[in-house]
Amino acid sequence: MRHQQGASYIGVLIAIVGFAFLAKVAIAVWGPYFDDRMVDGEIEALLKSAPANITPEKFNSDLSKRLEMNNIRNFDIKQNVILDNAQAMVVRKNYEIRKNFIMNIDLVMKFEKEFDQSTVKAK
Repeated sequence: MRHQQGASYIGVLIAIVGFAFLAKVAIAVWGPYFDDRMVDGEIEALLKSAPANITPEKFNSDLSKRLEMNNIRNFDIKQNVILDNAQAMVVRKNYEIRKNFIMNIDLVMKFEKEFDQSTVKAK
């Protein structure tokens, strides 16, 4: 029992640096993932409430209004959302976000999802 010691200063310093690094990663990644969940929710809500014969222009316009109302302004609908209205409305969302992390290290987050109007309405 005489030789027991607590954590060393270096051990405590490494733990603090590790915790700070993980906190920085969580803060950098939280915003884009939260915005993506908001975009998914708005697409699903619009597909549920929209008629089956909605035009892509009307869909884009309504989605743009919904996203602006939720303060998502950096999402370009025309580049990131592909609409297919052959049999039923199918929305394909595909985009990536790059965020500067530390100096010249970037975090790249890729978001892909497909929504089918008939499946969304069945839920």
